Amino acid sequence: MRMAGLALFTAATFFSSLSWAYDEMTVTDGGTITGTVTMTGGKPTPKGYNLITFPDPVYCGRISTGTGWRILDEFSVASGSGLKDVVVLLTDATKGKPFKFEPLTIEARDCRFLPYVTVVRNDSEVVVMNMDPVMHDIQAYETSQLGPRVLFNTPLPMNPHHKRLVSAESHEHLAGEPVKEAIHMTKGRRIFVMQCGFHAYMESWGLAVDNPYYAITGEGGTFTLPDVPPGEYTLMAWHPGLGTMMQKKVMVTEKGMSTVDFSFEAPKGRRSVHEIEHNPHYGPESLGKVVDIRPTLQRQVP
Repeated sequence: MRMAGLALFTAATFFSSLSWAYDEMTVTDGGTITGTVTMTGGKPTPKGYNLITFPDPVYCGRISTGTGWRILDEFSVASGSGLKDVVVLLTDATKGKPFKFEPLTIEARDCRFLPYVTVVRNDSEVVVMNMDPVMHDIQAYETSQLGPRVLFNTPLPMNPHHKRLVSAESHEHLAGEPVKEAIHMTKGRRIFVMQCGFHAYMESWGLAVDNPYYAITGEGGTFTLPDVPPGEYTLMAWHPGLGTMMQKKVMVTEKGMSTVDFSFEAPKGRRSVHEIEHNPHYGPESLGKVVDIRPTLQRQVP
C-alpha cells in the first residue's frame, strides 16, 4: 500500500468515540453556520511520480510536468489562502433535517480519480466508472490509528469500444462497465481512501458521515450548513493531505447566523518518498526506446 496519507490517525481516533444515531425531524427554526477554511504557509512540496515507472506513461502523461513526471495535486489554494476540498461536519448532530444520501460515484478520468475528496456513508454503495482508454485497478481501504483494512480490490475495465492504441493527443472518454461495491466500515473507522493499483498517483479520499450537516469547501474555502436545529455543536474540518483535523464549538440560535473559520498550517519538509528528482540516467531513454510523454491536456508546475 503506497499511500502517504495514513498519518490521519488523529481524526480516526476522534471518530472512534462518536455515537452514530440520528433522528430525522422537521426543522422550522433552524440556524445557519458559515465560514472559511484557509491554509497558511504556502503550498506544500508536491508528490511527484516518474511516469516511466508506471503503465501507460504516454496517455497518463497528457497531464504532467513536460519532463516525465506526474504530480498529485493535493491542495487547491485560492489567492486569499482559502483551501478547497475540506470536509466540514457537525460531529454530534443527533437530530435534524432528513438525511438522504445518494450513492457515491467516482470517475477514473485522465488517470485521476474524481472527485479527489468526497464523503461516504457506511453500508452505502460506491460506483466507480472508468472513462479512460486504459485499465485501472481499484484498491479501496478504510484506515484508523490501527492501520488500513482492505474494503475491496477489483479491476476497473475500460469500454471495449475504446481504440486499442492511444496517444498523448487522445481525449476520448467512453464509460466502461460500472463497478459497484458496498462500503462496510469497521466501527470507529471513518476515513475511506481509494487508489489505483497500476497508477499510484490516482487517489480519492472520503470521510464517512452519519448526518446531513456537512459540506465540502469550494473555491475560496467557503462553506455553509443551513437548517441546523438550535443548540451547541462540535464543528470539525478535515483534509486528507493535512494529517490531522480541527474542531471548534459553535452555538446555533433560532434562525440565526453563526460564523466559524478554520486555519491550517501547511505541512513542511519532505512528506513522501515520491518527490521530483531529475536524474539524466532515469528518464524515458532508460527504457531503451523513445517514449513521447507530452502534457497535451495540462502542463503541471512543481
